[in-house]
Amino acid sequence: MALTTLDQSPALVVIDLQNGTTAYPTIHPVSEVIERSRQLARAFRAHGHPVVLVNVAGAAPGRTDAGRNAPAPAPRPADWADLVEDLDAQPDDLLITKSRWGAFHDTSLDEQLQARGVTQVVLTGLATSMGVESTARSAHEHGYHVVIATDAVTDVDAEAHENSLRRIFPKLSESAATDELLAALDARS
Repeated sequence: MALTTLDQSPALVVIDLQNGTTAYPTIHPVSEVIERSRQLARAFRAHGHPVVLVNVAGAAPGRTDAGRNAPAPAPRPADWADLVEDLDAQPDDLLITKSRWGAFHDTSLDEQLQARGVTQVVLTGLATSMGVESTARSAHEHGYHVVIATDAVTDVDAEAHENSLRRIFPKLSESAATDELLAALDARS
């Protein structure tokens, strides 16, 4: 569903734009996703709305991801979980480190948003079918109005990306391009 309105208390939630994940080959240039996320972050800050920068630094325990006979993963570089510098993280941004696909599970994200009176989340980042979709589903279940910045998300798998955009997100969120979101923010001032 197309964007109908921005709430009075939205937050931008940027998913997994970090050194390690942005090194994967994606279907859309990750540099464009980072740039659009940076533009949105700058605008949200300028309008006094929270910016949440989420990174992933672990994985769910158990055998669910790799299977019983999978080899141990290679050690990650020390800066793998560091947010990309182009996001221009600011001291007032909320930093959430997760160890699951979604940003709400086993983190303080909901409490942080509730404390700031947030009613709507705008999501960007990667991967569309994993971190973004899992966070969108959980945000919806927590009662937030969810908006996907459709040109500020990407995935390593084109079919999975399209499935999220065409089948999953319309059931639980609204969507808009970055320019539309920037215009909606400016129109409210």
